[in-house]
Parts: sequence; structure tokens; C-alpha cells
Amino acid sequence: MTEKELAIAIAKALDAKKGQNIKVLETGKLTTLADYFVICSATSTTQVKALSDECERAANDLGEPTHHIEGHREGGWVLLDFSSVVVHIFQEEAREFYGLERLWADATPVDLTGVLEPTFS
Repeated sequence: MTEKELAIAIAKALDAKKGQNIKVLETGKLTTLADYFVICSATSTTQVKALSDECERAANDLGEPTHHIEGHREGGWVLLDFSSVVVHIFQEEAREFYGLERLWADATPVDLTGVLEPTFS
């Protein structure tokens, strides 16, 4: 499995658990931290934990163990490190505060058309 395939599989898992505003950024050309960042919003601390647990399950099912977890699953954010893919799950206020999309504005967004369920406003 490639790093991109793992990032997309994690994005699908987040989407299945109703994660919001899911973005995948290709960061490998900009940093040695990870090849891809997956960023997602949650509506509550309970959903942050559920999304985190689902990411771990999905990656483990694909043979990709979690190398490191930071943050508080019962809090407003969590980071899951799968080496080449790093997942950031935030409650909206924390996501705005950290502004990862602004910080990594030079990263290439991965087109998730056809990957995630369409949302209707």
C-alpha cells in the first residue's frame, strides 16, 4: 500500500464516521515529517475520540500500526502518526486556532472527488 492509498483510506474511514471538512495534503516535498497530512473536524469531544479510534482501526486493518498519538482523545484535538501519514482531528475551534491549512498552504491538496460521500447544504 502506498502512502497516498493509506491517506485516502483514512479519509474514507473518517468520512464513514461523519468527520467534517476532511482534507488530505501532500506534504512530502515540503517536510520530512510526513508525506501526507489528513485533517478533519469533529463536532464534539466524543466524536474526536470516535474518529481517532476509527483511524486506528482502519490503519491497523491495513497493516499500518499507529506509531505515536498526541493530544487528548477526550479533548479538542488529537494527532495520530502513521509515519508517512499524520492525521489531525480537531474540534472546529481548535482547527481554526492551529490553522494547519494556512501553515501548509504550499502543500498539494489531494482531490477527494469520488472518495468521500457528497455533502449537501
